[in-house]
Amino acid sequence: MLRKTLLLLFLLPLLVACSDQRASFEIDGSSQHALTLIRIQNFFWEKSASYSIVAARMPECMRRHDMGKGGATTPVEVYAPGNGAWILKQGRRMLVVETRTCEGFARLEEAPAEGMGPLQGSFEMRNGSLSFVAAAQSDTPTDAGAPVQQ
Repeated sequence: MLRKTLLLLFLLPLLVACSDQRASFEIDGSSQHALTLIRIQNFFWEKSASYSIVAARMPECMRRHDMGKGGATTPVEVYAPGNGAWILKQGRRMLVVETRTCEGFARLEEAPAEGMGPLQGSFEMRNGSLSFVAAAQSDTPTDAGAPVQQ
């Protein structure tokens, strides 16, 4: 009886193991202006996870938007079409979020006609942890699509 109890106590953490991970893309190198992806996976053996995105431009705004379920290991790419908008692409699913007021959030059926903008990087699982991996420097504008002042 003692053996069974000890075995159950040992296995219990494996049965209730919930993974709640977060990673941020700092816009213009500032933690005050960022997109933070939240990934929640209830059990390690599940092939999907629940995702949310937090758009923040402090102190003006911060808002959490539910993205729904997606593949547990499918990267979420971030594109910058400009004007404070950000396109998130996970597999075939695309969403747009903005950081001017942090209110705008919508699902896209197809890529915008004017294009998705330059790839900024992607949120990826690396060695069991969620992290943001920036795109190659030549692909990333310094001001994320803002007009160039001359």
